[in-house]
Amino acid sequence: MKRKVDRTLIITTLICLLPIVIGLVLYNKLPNEIAIHWNASGTPDNYVPKAIAVWGLPILMASIHQFVLMMMEKDPKRANVSTVLKQVGIWIIPIMSLILTPVTLFKALGYNIPIEILVPVMAGILITVFGNYLPKCKQNYTVGIRLTWTLNSTDNWNKTHHMAGYLWTIGGICMIVGGFLTIYWVPIVLIIAAILVGAPVLYSYLLYKKGI
Repeated sequence: MKRKVDRTLIITTLICLLPIVIGLVLYNKLPNEIAIHWNASGTPDNYVPKAIAVWGLPILMASIHQFVLMMMEKDPKRANVSTVLKQVGIWIIPIMSLILTPVTLFKALGYNIPIEILVPVMAGILITVFGNYLPKCKQNYTVGIRLTWTLNSTDNWNKTHHMAGYLWTIGGICMIVGGFLTIYWVPIVLIIAAILVGAPVLYSYLLYKKGI
């Protein structure tokens, strides 16, 4: 019996690899060392050889993408995942590859791209989207706040994800706004991230202690 070809996997993986074409076109113009990480002020603090930037980054993105889809496919409760969140899971890495890899290359060529704004804004948009659809996500082992007590109690899962949905939406909007402010935003982002992770976990645990 022939195995069914997963066209979505093939198409999205090719999209992850598409920036290689841009890299090859620009290859001779690129410096030998390319920055792949910047601090909060937009100053580069980590470099790799241009061959790794051109080939390695898209291949890394494609590998992460395939791993994410494999985990989603193996989830015995994958039918419970919100359709929108499932699509986000399918497309988020390809979109990131299409944006971040070319940005890295054009940055190396001297283009004035405000990476210190782009990164928190992208993260904020993603968190806001997740927050909007978390309450619609039923129990599963791939997406959501997957704790022992949330997976063992439908009520705990639902209450926790309704609370987290509002929190993540607000937190995502704060990160988007913060990205455009001329402030040292790293501590703010870390505090927001800690709240987004810690508060739902604490809330779900308190529900568990109440027998929910």
